[in-house]
Amino acid sequence: MLRDLDWMTYIMMILASYRFTHLIVFDKITEFLREPFMKKEKVRSEDGHTEIKKVPASKFGYLLNCYWCAGVWSAILIALGYFFIPNIAMPLIFIFSIAGAQAILETFVGVGTKAIDLLSAAKKRMD
Repeated sequence: MLRDLDWMTYIMMILASYRFTHLIVFDKITEFLREPFMKKEKVRSEDGHTEIKKVPASKFGYLLNCYWCAGVWSAILIALGYFFIPNIAMPLIFIFSIAGAQAILETFVGVGTKAIDLLSAAKKRMD
C-alpha cells in the first residue's frame, strides 16, 4: 500500500494537510466550528493590563485550537481518505495542496514585502 505512494502524491498530501490544518485552526470561515468549544477568560499580562481572551473550554477545544494537535488529526484523515476512498480524497488533496503551496508562497512574499518596507523606512530616516 505505502510502496505505491509516489513522491509527488506524498508532497501533495503534506501540503494538503498543512492547508487543512490551517483552515481548522486559524481561518475565519471555520470560526463557527471552534466557537462552541471556546470560553472567554480574563488574563492579566505582565505589565498589569487585563484583557479578555478566548481559551479552549474542553479537550476538543484544544484540538481545534492547537496547530500541532489538529495537524496530526488532519494528516490522519487525509491519509485514511487517500488509502480507503481515493476517488473522493484525491481531488480534495489536489485542491488543498495547491492552496497550501499558495499560502506558503504568500507568506514568503508578505515577509519579503514587509522587509522591503522596513528597509525603505530605515533608509528614509537615515537620509
